[in-house]
Amino acid sequence: MIALERDGIRSARRVVVKVGSSSISGENAAKIGPIVDAIAAAHARGAEVVLVSSGAIATGMPFLHLDERPSDLATQQAAAAVGQNLLIYRYQAALRPFEIVAGQVLLTAGDLENSTHRSNARRAMERLLGLRILPIVNENDTVATHEIRFGDNDRLAAMVAQLIGADVLVLLSDIESLYTKPPGEPGAVPIRRVAHDEDLHGFEFGSVVVNSVGTGGAATKVSAARLAAASGIGVLVTSADLVAEALSGEPIGTWFQPNPDPAAPLPTGPVRTAQR
Repeated sequence: MIALERDGIRSARRVVVKVGSSSISGENAAKIGPIVDAIAAAHARGAEVVLVSSGAIATGMPFLHLDERPSDLATQQAAAAVGQNLLIYRYQAALRPFEIVAGQVLLTAGDLENSTHRSNARRAMERLLGLRILPIVNENDTVATHEIRFGDNDRLAAMVAQLIGADVLVLLSDIESLYTKPPGEPGAVPIRRVAHDEDLHGFEFGSVVVNSVGTGGAATKVSAARLAAASGIGVLVTSADLVAEALSGEPIGTWFQPNPDPAAPLPTGPVRTAQR
């Protein structure tokens, strides 16, 4: 069932939720609880939910005595190896009161581009969902090379949504909605709805944002949203603090209307980024 508008999220059969590193690590680690509460509520009403969660590197950093995200690949991989285990433990601890079991799925973009690997990943995910397990997907940062780069988990979430035929993709960020230009600039206006065939060339989206725990930016979310929407998947971009409202279909965030004819997907085109 294609969710043409936000209110369709509440009755969606299959939902992918993506959360970024900054929303669940460091002083925000406690936000895992509310995110899990909202996912459990969707699960309880019968939805099949997949969580795509960044945060392995950020979660592992304190245990490697790192104050900021490492720049070298080997240390990123070491931090991911430590952090992924802890991240899943924290999610499972929050899920336990709801009697929901998490299943860890580590992928790279290459896994979803190779037909054999893609088929294997789809079969595993379908079986997990059929068993009412919550798949928690992350980039396989411990062995990844080029995949450890800005924006990949937004794209990974869109590719996972395509893989499993999701009805809705919810991309959680640090702000309530996308804006016509970086929100700190004069004249920035919230974008509430993007039609499936709308031209976004007049908007400026911040490109790379690098902080002490992760990377990302509005442009990556727009690109991922357009990718999923072209495949007939409705996409909501909003704040991680509003995850319960998002999964209840309330009028928040930026809604990307899905292509009503996904058999003939629209070209997503380049996303204009704000110049710095």
